[in-house]
Amino acid sequence: MLLLVQNRGRMTSDDLAAELEVSKRTILRDVEALSEAGLPMIVRPGRGGGIELGFNYRTRLTGLAADEAEALGVLLGRRAPELAALGLTDSAARATTKLIESLPDTSRAIAKRAAAQFRLRPTELPEDERVSALAEAVRRRRVVRIRARGPGARTVHPLGLTFGASGWEVVDALDPSTSIPLAECGTINISSQVFSVPPP
Repeated sequence: MLLLVQNRGRMTSDDLAAELEVSKRTILRDVEALSEAGLPMIVRPGRGGGIELGFNYRTRLTGLAADEAEALGVLLGRRAPELAALGLTDSAARATTKLIESLPDTSRAIAKRAAAQFRLRPTELPEDERVSALAEAVRRRRVVRIRARGPGARTVHPLGLTFGASGWEVVDALDPSTSIPLAECGTINISSQVFSVPPP
């Protein structure tokens, strides 16, 4: 919210709520919290009013050279099917907007221009429901049984997922030196049992 108001100027609580996908009440509560934290939040009531920053206050993601801002713009402009497979498309879009908005004016303009000028065509990925299920198992540290309905069933502790030329692979905490290709996992069964992550 701070970055939006900083870069766009005065905004109504309704506009901020819609942009940040929260309730108007949350916006007003956050304005109060920011004010209590010492930030110069100004709320102007009535027609033409809104929320703005006073005293020319600025917060910035500083220190980016022009070529760094350009590279960042290209990266952030890329549609990543890997994120869709992990259920993170909307989260990535929100994070991208916030990151771009946090840049100083010059860097932000360079990044936006680069995102429009240089486009990385995404590789289409075959849909596989096991990817999102395994991603959730990784997040929650759930024990997983692979090849669950056949011979060679195996229990794994999914520490992570990697994506490369051969597709998705599961990193097993029980044997982290060798990844297991998803193509070899067959039917998976995600347990409610939680495993502990070994020290690095």
